[in-house]
Amino acid sequence: VQLQACGGGLVQAGGSLRLSCAASGRAFGNWVVGWFRQAPGKQREFVSAIRWSNGAAVYSDSLKGRFNMFRDNAKNTVVLQMNSLKPEDTAIYYCAADIDPPSLFIIKEEAKYDSWGQGTQVTVSS
Repeated sequence: VQLQACGGGLVQAGGSLRLSCAASGRAFGNWVVGWFRQAPGKQREFVSAIRWSNGAAVYSDSLKGRFNMFRDNAKNTVVLQMNSLKPEDTAIYYCAADIDPPSLFIIKEEAKYDSWGQGTQVTVSS
């Protein structure tokens, strides 16, 4: 399954960006779709994830309140709305899918995610 992430770019601190992720050629079905990010010189980290079937989302504790993830049913995409961006949010953002998720909770560990998009660069200037 191919995932396509888009929407990255350059923004000033305090600004907003919206990232989108779509699955090529199919709907998300019962998947969980997550966003991860990797800053230069750092390990990739969990950002947020959403269960497509019911729209339930979870977030990294450090990002809760600034980032919002939701479904766009009309476009069959998941959206990551990022507000009040900070320079430390600069990273490559990846969307990924857990295609066989547990039914009662969402896993944040990247090893559980089977399919990955190519990543989109987000740069926040100070």
